Amino acid sequence: MSEKHMIASPVKIRTMEKERGTNQTLIMEFILLGFGNDPELQPLLFFLFLVVYIVTVVGNLLFVALVVADQHLHIPMYYLLGNLSCLEICYTSTTLPRLLASLLTGDRTIPVKNCIVQVFFFGIMSNTENLLLTAMSYDRYLAICLPLHYTTLMNGRVCSQLVVGCWLTSLLFCTIVNVFLFQLTFCDSKEIDHFFCDFSPIVNLSCSDTHTLELLTFVLAVIGTFVPFLLTLASYICIITSVLKIPSSTGRKKAFSTCSSHLIVLAILYVTVLTVYVIPMAESHKVLHKIFSVFYTVLTPIINPVIYSLRNKEVNESLRKAILELAAYRSRHRM
Repeated sequence: MSEKHMIASPVKIRTMEKERGTNQTLIMEFILLGFGNDPELQPLLFFLFLVVYIVTVVGNLLFVALVVADQHLHIPMYYLLGNLSCLEICYTSTTLPRLLASLLTGDRTIPVKNCIVQVFFFGIMSNTENLLLTAMSYDRYLAICLPLHYTTLMNGRVCSQLVVGCWLTSLLFCTIVNVFLFQLTFCDSKEIDHFFCDFSPIVNLSCSDTHTLELLTFVLAVIGTFVPFLLTLASYICIITSVLKIPSSTGRKKAFSTCSSHLIVLAILYVTVLTVYVIPMAESHKVLHKIFSVFYTVLTPIINPVIYSLRNKEVNESLRKAILELAAYRSRHRM
């Protein structure tokens, strides 16, 4: 048998399996296998994810409140960070509440339509986050490489257009994909070896022809993910080049500190996402796959406000003032 036929045979086998599946009983709900059936592990996982969810929501809400309340933070960088914090609350809310309910009740079933809806909102949040981080890298590029033109090129109107553009682009792309997803039928296995509904596991369970959908998703992923990644990379190449040209070490340190937090978040996000969606993993490494998924779906939203707060003097000063004002307000009402 030729190499060409050996490569093509898995596709043919998959197509034949899907054709045979059309005569089977249609599946109306999936089973999310999550993190296993160990009864001793479930309460621990529930408590852990509940704490993470509460801290994520409270931390990001606090960051948004600081940006809104403090006039000193009414600049493009914090406007984008505030929108990112709002996004992180929505992002983690697409997966964790359903996971918490499953861990608490033991019910792992989810209707097919609900699963596809979760894919829709998860896709919007993840794509918007990627585009927002690209917009933030553009903001840092203008601030460091073109400081004299910064106020002209990056103002309130431009920031609003960037944020709206990120949301509308993600909404458009995910709507196109989900129109095709809702047309799929499922008649094979109903088990999804994951803790939330993701695109690939659902498509793999379909007994419909998914070649058009997979090609469309690939094209949209290149436009919505790979292109922003290249733009972000180009921005930071220009930023690093400009920083290295600064004569004083103090100036270089100050310039680089303004974008170091963003770099840390980008590194964590891209490393985990590339590991999950690009690097192929064997069946025996599915647990590791889930762990990396937890990193970008659960831990990234919680560490974003922490990183941007701890590494930013303006945010720390704003937080300190807010705590002092709150303490003074409480002391006045006690008297």
